[in-house]
Amino acid sequence: MTEQDRVTVNDPHGPVNNGEGHQYVYYGAGTDWMIRKGVEPLRIVREDRVRLSLRFARPAGFRIAADLLEKPGSVVLLDAPPGSGRRAAAIMLLHELGEDGGADEEGARFEELPASEKDEPRLAPAVGDRFLLDLSGITDEEAYAKAQRLLAVRRSQVAEAGAHLVVVLASGMEHAHAPDLEPHAVMLGRPRGVAVVTRHLRMDRMVFHPADLRTAELLRLCDRSPMRELARLAGLVRAARDSGRFGADFAGWLDQAMHALTDRAGEVGRQVAEIRTAPDRALLLATAVFEEIRADTVYEAWHGLMKAVGHEEDPTTELASTDFGERLAALGIKRGADGRLRFERLAYADAVRAYFWTNFPGVRDDLKKWIDGAAGLHGLTTDDRVSVVVRYGERSLAVGRPVHLFDLVVRWADIATGSSCDPRAVAGLELGLTHEEFGAWFRQRIYACARSGPLSEGLARVLATVCHRSLGTTHPDQAVVRLHYLAVRRGEAAREAREALLDLVGRDRRLYRLLIDRLRDRAHQEHGRSEPHLLLLTELLRSNRAPDPPPWPDLFLGWETVFSQPPAEPWNPLVRSWLNGVMGDSTRGLALEVIVGATHGRTAALHRLYTIACGWAGVSRHPSRVAVAALLWQHIDRAQNARTGSPAHAGTGPPTTEEAR
Repeated sequence: MTEQDRVTVNDPHGPVNNGEGHQYVYYGAGTDWMIRKGVEPLRIVREDRVRLSLRFARPAGFRIAADLLEKPGSVVLLDAPPGSGRRAAAIMLLHELGEDGGADEEGARFEELPASEKDEPRLAPAVGDRFLLDLSGITDEEAYAKAQRLLAVRRSQVAEAGAHLVVVLASGMEHAHAPDLEPHAVMLGRPRGVAVVTRHLRMDRMVFHPADLRTAELLRLCDRSPMRELARLAGLVRAARDSGRFGADFAGWLDQAMHALTDRAGEVGRQVAEIRTAPDRALLLATAVFEEIRADTVYEAWHGLMKAVGHEEDPTTELASTDFGERLAALGIKRGADGRLRFERLAYADAVRAYFWTNFPGVRDDLKKWIDGAAGLHGLTTDDRVSVVVRYGERSLAVGRPVHLFDLVVRWADIATGSSCDPRAVAGLELGLTHEEFGAWFRQRIYACARSGPLSEGLARVLATVCHRSLGTTHPDQAVVRLHYLAVRRGEAAREAREALLDLVGRDRRLYRLLIDRLRDRAHQEHGRSEPHLLLLTELLRSNRAPDPPPWPDLFLGWETVFSQPPAEPWNPLVRSWLNGVMGDSTRGLALEVIVGATHGRTAALHRLYTIACGWAGVSRHPSRVAVAALLWQHIDRAQNARTGSPAHAGTGPPTTEEAR
C-alpha cells in the first residue's frame, strides 16, 4: 500500500468508543451523570448531530427533500423502507438546514415531537425552529389516523410560524395516508452501503485500502443489511483493532468483524445445542451478561442464575465436581491476567445474550428476578453495574419487554438509601428513554409516575435526575411537564426536582415562559390546591432566576398571578430579590414599575409592597438601598394617585424606624 492509497482521518470530531460494546459518558459525580449509548439510537442534541453528520451517507431523494424543506414554514414527509436510515436522514435534513447560521441561532429549537399530545405542552413554534416527528413505530391504523389528525394541526402551526418540520412516515401504512399528505411526501432510496461503512471507518481513524472493501461477501452485506448493522460492522472492526487480540492489520480486523456479524448466531446455536446441562448453559449466559468482570463475581452470579431458574444443587461436594476453570475453558471463556472473564471470539457475548433471550422466552421472568439481585453483587464496581443493566435492558427491549426494564428501575429506585440516586435505576431509565422504538413508551411511563399518587423518595429522585439530565436535552418541553409534577410534591426529592426544574428553564427563555404559563394556569384552575404552584411560581419569578435580559411581559403576568391570590408571605423574598437586583444592576430598574403595575392598584397590595421596601431599606439605611426604595415608592404613589387621586405616602424620603416596622 502506498502512502497516497491510505485512507486515514486525524480528527474524528466527537466521542470515540475505544472498546467493544457501548460507550458510557459520565458527568460529575453522585446524581450528576447519565449514560449515553454509542451508535444507536440517534439523539438530536447538537454534538450528536455533528457526530452523525460526519458519518452520514446521503440517500437518493435527499436533495429533493432538502429543497422542499428550505422554505420557512415547510413540512416534508419522508417515505422510506425500514433499515434505510430514514430517521438519520430526517435529522440530517433539519441539521443541515441550520448550517448556514439561520436556524441554529440562539433561541431556535431543534426538538422531536411526541406522536400524541395528551398533557404535553401545546406546540408554539417560532421562526427557524426545527422539529422531527417520527411515526415509523406506529402499526395500528386507528393510532395512525389520530397521529395524522394531530399532524394536520402541527403543519398549520409550523407554516404560520415559519418553522420547519420533517415527518418519518410509517412503513406499510401507505393505504392509510391522508390524501393531502401527498404533495409533501418524498420517497427516499437506500444509501450506498459501502459509503456508509467507509465513512464510519474513516471517523474511527482506520487506515485501509479502498480495495479492502470490495470483497464479494462485504458487498453483499452492504447491499442487504440495515444501516444500523453496517454501523455496527464498522464498530466491530474498531473493537477488533483496539482489543489487540486479533492481529495488527485491517484485513484481519475486518474478517473478524464480518464473522462476528454474520456467523455468531449460528455458532452460539450450535454450542448451546451441544451443551446439555443446565449449569453449563447458565455459566455461558452468566458470563455473557457479566463479561469483563472478575471471575469470582461471575461465579457468584452464575450460582444466582441457577437458583433463579429453579435448578437443584448437585448433592456432591464441589471438590468432586468439574472445577470452575475447566468449565470455563470448555465453553471457550478465558480468564485474563487481570482476573476478568472474556470470550475468545469477537462479540460472542452479544450473540449469546441475544440467543438466550430470543430462544428461551419462558425464562425471561426468571432472568429479570436474577438481574434484580445480581446487578447489586458486592464485587461489582459502579461501571460494572451499569454495564450489566445496559446489557440486560438491551435484550429486554429487543424482545419487546420494556416493562421488565422499567419494573427493575422502580425496584432499584425504591430501595435506594440516602440522598443519591441508584446508578442502576438511572442507567436503565436512560437506556429506555434513548431507545428508538420504546423511547416514547418510557416518556409516557415517567409522565404517569410523576402525576400518580405517592412515590418513594428514591424513585422521585431518579425521575427528576433523568428528566433534568436526559429528557431536558432531547425533549425539554416534556421534561418541564414531568418536573413540574414532581416539584409540587412534598419531601426532599421534590425540593431537588424544583431545583432541577428551575435550572432547566433558567437556561432557556422559551422554557421559562412555558413554565410561567403552566404555573399560572394551575394556580387559577386548582382551587384549594393551588398553593404549591403559587410557591413555585413565586420562586421562579425571583431576580436570580430570571433570564437576562428579563422578559418583562412574562414577569408581569407571573407577578399579577402571585399578587392576586393568597398566601402573601412569599412576597417578601420575591420583592426583596428584585430590590437587590436593581441595586446591583440599574438596567433592571424597570422591574419596580412592572411589579407595582402587576398589583393593578389594589390598595392592600400596594401597602404590602411599600412595607416590604421600608423593611428592606431600613435594615442598613445604605444610600443605594434608600435610593432604590424611593424609586419603588414613587411608582406606588403614582399607582395610588391613579386609583384614588390622593398620595399613598406623603414623601419619598427614607422611612422612619416606626415605618420600617
